[in-house]
Amino acid sequence: MYVGVTDDLKQRLYFHNNPDPFSKAFTAKYNVKYLIYYEHYTDIETAINREKQIKKYRRAKKDALINEFNPTWRFLNNEI
Repeated sequence: MYVGVTDDLKQRLYFHNNPDPFSKAFTAKYNVKYLIYYEHYTDIETAINREKQIKKYRRAKKDALINEFNPTWRFLNNEI
């Protein structure tokens, strides 16, 4: 499961779906392509703090966040 911060979610999704073939990034290595959860913040400091908080969560807590937001775990890429 990938957690990250961006100021342009559409662009980030594009790069996740079209990675550099020589990339050693986590998302390229593990074929991370689908958005199933996101949060929107207008303040970058708040967004970064939230990212750090979520990264510390155990998998079960991350799953619970997703289940509340997107119970069917549908891919949200085309909704952005």
